[in-house]
Amino acid sequence: MTEAVAAVDLGATSGRVMLGYVGHNELSLRPVARFPNGPVATADGLRWNLTELYRHVLSGLDAAIREETNVQSIGIDSWAVDYALLSGDRMLAEPSHYRDERTVPAVAAAHELVGAAELYRANGLQHLPFNTHFQLTADRLAGTLDEADGILLIPDLLGFWLTGVKGAELTNASTTGLLSVTTRRWDDALIQRLSLPRSILPDLIEPGTLLGSATRFGGVQVLTVGSHDTASAVVAVPSTRDDFAYISCGTWGLVGVELESPVLTDASRLANFTNEGGVDGRVRFLHNVMGLWLLSESVRTWEHEGQAIDLPALIAAATVISAGPFDAEDPRFLAPGDMPGRIAGWYSERGLPAPRTPAQFVRAIIESLAVAFTEAVATASALSGKPVSVIHIVGGGSQNGLLCQLTADRSGLPVLAGPVEATAIGNVLVQARAQGLASGSLEAMRVLVATSFSPLRFDPRIP
Repeated sequence: MTEAVAAVDLGATSGRVMLGYVGHNELSLRPVARFPNGPVATADGLRWNLTELYRHVLSGLDAAIREETNVQSIGIDSWAVDYALLSGDRMLAEPSHYRDERTVPAVAAAHELVGAAELYRANGLQHLPFNTHFQLTADRLAGTLDEADGILLIPDLLGFWLTGVKGAELTNASTTGLLSVTTRRWDDALIQRLSLPRSILPDLIEPGTLLGSATRFGGVQVLTVGSHDTASAVVAVPSTRDDFAYISCGTWGLVGVELESPVLTDASRLANFTNEGGVDGRVRFLHNVMGLWLLSESVRTWEHEGQAIDLPALIAAATVISAGPFDAEDPRFLAPGDMPGRIAGWYSERGLPAPRTPAQFVRAIIESLAVAFTEAVATASALSGKPVSVIHIVGGGSQNGLLCQLTADRSGLPVLAGPVEATAIGNVLVQARAQGLASGSLEAMRVLVATSFSPLRFDPRIP
């Protein structure tokens, strides 16, 4: 018998509510609602409009339950690191956006208390200026923490609003920099050394745990899933073998391998690789690459200038032209703004010919992402000692055939593209297993994904 669960999947540029149908050797997905998401520039910085986002979530869940009156459960995943500060049950302010520049002085302040190498040994996280512990340091320096007695990451906050139950799901908590990479518990000693209040952190919860009941929806159970969207996406990598690398490609490109234990060497730290928590205690050993943000922000710039942009047509045009790659990981590309101008500046500073037309920029971006992805796969394999014979690209980037082909060409490895909605599928599978609708290991669930959502293969072309 096939049963339905609802997956709320929130990305940095859009959100969606999906119905997942799971039964014996059956798995399918149906979209119910899609809605935009993005930062709002305010007088005190860049923030998320989480109240509006929650309204969209409720509307989407209303529609899902109208369509399927016997929805078994709800699971929520989102982007990582960002959070709301609470006083009692009240959110003090809309959450700051991770691209806000408030963390610039906070990084130095945190490193004065705990050096970068020591931080890495404790939490295993790559250095990103917006890691949660840096954001909390910014709040400490601003005095904002004095008003707070609680903190909830984004999916945990929405789960609390639905159920009234607070908690911190482990895969997302692992991105805060406050979780011990070895014990998977809050690192009390590290938190104290960073002068952050331990008392504001909620209890940790494993994925696949009953959080509570959503009274608005007739008491439907709300379950924790891999609430960091990449954790859910990795669950749904349609691999039938162990020696794979994954690229979860959307706003960010998360490139890595799945391990049983973390890699905490100096070489790993200097390569800026992270050890984040996965479902079933796995380690997502990966590196953040800038991702399709480079493309979407370029499109926003051109449209703001009054140009009519047909992105599929630009990608088609980009397939028949050439462009030298730039460094897709240059920090100048992190903030919103004139992305083509910054890319052109990168080339000009080096005396290199810069792209001029939108199609040339698109080719340069895709070429540069393929280079960064290939280098990250090779480094992940070398640092972890795990061989890689195939690369799986999941998420929105799997629809970009040029990106998939160039990644295959540069890596010399076959690329298997899809599913596009890997995050929602992983969300559904963790719920389904907790509900007894599916069973087995991650490997068994991945075989089900592979048979239900056949990936598209790109073989490397011989030059």
